[in-house]
Amino acid sequence: MQSASDRHEYPAHWEADVVLRDGGTARIRPITVDDAERLVSFYEQVSDESKYYRFFAPYPRLSAKDVHRFTHHDFVDRVGLAATIGGEFIATVRYDRIGAHGMPASAPADEAEVAFLVQDAHQGRGVASALLEHIAAVARERGIRRFAAEVLPANTKMIKVFTDAGYTQKRSFEDGVVHLEFGLEPTERSLAVQYAREHRAEARSVQRLLMPGSVAVVGVGRTPGGVGRSVLGNIRDAGFTGRLHAVNKAFPEELKELDGVPAHRSVRDIEGPVDLAVVAVPADHVPEIVAECGEHGVQGLVVVSAGYAESGPEGRERQRQLVRHARAYGMRIIGPNAFGIINTSQDVRLNASLAPEMPRPGRIGLFAQSGAIGIALLSRLHRRGGGVTGVTGVSTFVSSGNRADVSGNDVLQYWYDDPDTDVVLMYLESIGNPRKFTRLARRTAAAKPLVVVQGAGSAPQGHTVRATRLPHATVSALLRQAGVIRVDTITELVDTGLLLARQPLPTGPRVAILGNSESLGQLTYDACLSEGLRPLPPLDLTTGASAEDFRGALARALADETCDAVIVTAIPAIGEASPGDAELAEALRSAAGAAPAKPVMVVHVELGGLAEALSAAASTAPQVGSQTPGVAGGAHPPPLSASLERGDPHRPAERLPTAVPDPPADSRLIPAYPAAERAVRALAEGVKYARWRREAAEPGKVPEYEDIDEKGAAELIGGLLARGQGLTLGTEATCELLRMYGVHVHRAVAAPTADDAVAAARTLGYPVALKATAPHLRHRADLGGVRLDLADEGQLRRAYAELTGLFGKPEELRPVVQRMAPRGVDTVVRAVIDPAAGAVLSFGLAGAASQLLGDMAHRLVPVTDRDATSLIRSIRTAPLLFGWRGSTPVDTPALEELLLRVSRLVDDHPEVVAVTLEPVVVAPRGLSVLGASVRLAQPPARDDLGPRTLPAY
Repeated sequence: MQSASDRHEYPAHWEADVVLRDGGTARIRPITVDDAERLVSFYEQVSDESKYYRFFAPYPRLSAKDVHRFTHHDFVDRVGLAATIGGEFIATVRYDRIGAHGMPASAPADEAEVAFLVQDAHQGRGVASALLEHIAAVARERGIRRFAAEVLPANTKMIKVFTDAGYTQKRSFEDGVVHLEFGLEPTERSLAVQYAREHRAEARSVQRLLMPGSVAVVGVGRTPGGVGRSVLGNIRDAGFTGRLHAVNKAFPEELKELDGVPAHRSVRDIEGPVDLAVVAVPADHVPEIVAECGEHGVQGLVVVSAGYAESGPEGRERQRQLVRHARAYGMRIIGPNAFGIINTSQDVRLNASLAPEMPRPGRIGLFAQSGAIGIALLSRLHRRGGGVTGVTGVSTFVSSGNRADVSGNDVLQYWYDDPDTDVVLMYLESIGNPRKFTRLARRTAAAKPLVVVQGAGSAPQGHTVRATRLPHATVSALLRQAGVIRVDTITELVDTGLLLARQPLPTGPRVAILGNSESLGQLTYDACLSEGLRPLPPLDLTTGASAEDFRGALARALADETCDAVIVTAIPAIGEASPGDAELAEALRSAAGAAPAKPVMVVHVELGGLAEALSAAASTAPQVGSQTPGVAGGAHPPPLSASLERGDPHRPAERLPTAVPDPPADSRLIPAYPAAERAVRALAEGVKYARWRREAAEPGKVPEYEDIDEKGAAELIGGLLARGQGLTLGTEATCELLRMYGVHVHRAVAAPTADDAVAAARTLGYPVALKATAPHLRHRADLGGVRLDLADEGQLRRAYAELTGLFGKPEELRPVVQRMAPRGVDTVVRAVIDPAAGAVLSFGLAGAASQLLGDMAHRLVPVTDRDATSLIRSIRTAPLLFGWRGSTPVDTPALEELLLRVSRLVDDHPEVVAVTLEPVVVAPRGLSVLGASVRLAQPPARDDLGPRTLPAY
């Protein structure tokens, strides 16, 4: 459809899908000569008032000259963009490059005049703001640095679009017109505005999916069974509060109702709006359903149909077409190959999923990409006895399937604001945009716990994710830096989530342990030590302890100022005086309720009734004879299948209600665990998260250093890159660039002969080191490629002879001579720019610790002073820096400064794509950088600094 421009080829990379303020989507693309009819049709639908605001005079129709001007662009000095829905224009924006006197110009003129026109029916949806972001990015690409706009004072909406954008601007008023000028370089405020708009739009788009007023299930079979009929029954049985419709083009015309639900042959036949369509037809028939839904104004789709990217290349192309087709109509998609969505709110009660029953309402938001993992998580959250007690339920659940459109990032945007969600649990088989996920996770974790299991293998076949060169462990470390509670299994995910859902965060690592089993108490004590907690000596109440004994002991422990959390251990007791499960649970609840500032958890052994009673004590367990919404007579629907749960395939499922009133916000729900290790591990994660929250409340600073020559470094980098697309710098260029950032590398002099080595030593001064720098010997003192503390010429010549005798000719060894540095601890500092995650700074001890054991710590750039301090202390071998076994502590402040300077270098100059400093010898006073390498390249594009877009398809 698109044609080449007057001077440049059609810039396809300017095309983008965006989410608008109300949660709908639109496509932004360049305007071409083929758009003449669309432009005329669009203009005819604009009100006379909007036309007047655009042209400052009555302008009822466009002339042929106008149409030619507005559709013929060179994509450099004249550019027009359109926002489209269903292929039709809903808004346009254009710029024309101008010179100093406001007349048309070409480069190097760097100013352009910009103007918008938005169809009245779509005003207020944030279309103009999205177009401004995209036209500004296009202008920057074409060398334009400033926009100018003239607006009538009465056109307050457009003035607000400009003033709210966050750019630095000037405003003047002359001849009855407001004249605005603003720079296009992103500012801290413009990025904040962009992120805030992105958040509102994406959160709203997910809200429209999870809180529909009407739902149509497309593909409902005429006979029981099948995916569509099952989903329809699940929605109906959950007591959905909105309007529900069954759709199948094979329905007889006389069929008006199916299972008590209105039946239709097409979505077009439904009277009134449809907010959500659940698509359960074969993949080949999905396109016609998407078209029907789009033409009817459906807002979103849940596509449970399979046969897409998970099935191979043909399915991947089918998936691309699905996304493009749906977005063309402004619809968002969950799926394809999705398990479905659930919202337990009493105002919605939506179970548009394949789960045969509605989870109990609660405060946990649950996200899984795989349907099998999703049902396993739901099942674990609702088990009784033998596992974690179901002390709380789910607020909303999303299983995204192939995650072609709506992703974990979108759902995270929604949960951040959702008042019904206190804890977020996510099982991520892949992370499509690590940089964005880290940003959103940091913001979310500052408000509510975010617990994540991250798949360690490659992304499933159905997932389209950008490649990352970072190891799995590095990505996990970066997530922890962002406040994410990273766990390894579904069991740990649920264990940690249940603790955080209703218990307060611990203020420290001190743990009181009490119970009626000395051995179980000791086991819990040992588990606390293993997890880095500080347990107090266990209190043994003996097996004859009564419920009152438990209550009193727990009350005293909670009142103890030396305790931050309490773990109660309980085993079955024999005897008439032994407390019953309900009695013990009430006693624990009573004591815990009197001291709400400290978390309490229970470790129980074969006390299935205690787990149930603890839940009942907090009014969350099903009550006998309770009426269940949507099910006649309070009867329970079939239970969740525990056979899908990992590790226990034959455990019988327990019967659960489809809905129970949400417990009061201040109720004290005590989680119970079947093993001490599981309880302690969950508590340890809570302690680490609480510490992160305290530190995040006072973020560190990126220090300024007066001796940094940022401009000189930029000039040096530009000159070096002019020689090629990517290069590893030589020794002199590396030292010069690092020196501009206050990083001084010890000089190493090449020694191709023994005489050259002696001459170098005379210049540098004894004692010296002789090193082989061949790739297979570099940094390998263990292989004998390094000779240290050579005090005179004789020792140097002998060492030179030994090296060449052992390893070969000098031209193979590449020996160098270097002045000896003060003794200390050898470390390594690295920085790399990953195309998916961004710039990452890494630190560890040099040698086997980092190479063999992978003992490296990582932080995202820019690194703050607090980040640098924690980075050094995060490695397992950190005690070697702080006086381990009586050794002299080294100069860690100097090491922190080095880390901050390297961080500044790669943050200021994204062309520096890799830096390695090895070894960095940290002495008791100061440090010495003995080796360094720097690689330059054109930096990967940063989508987080550009305009808002949905992932391209």
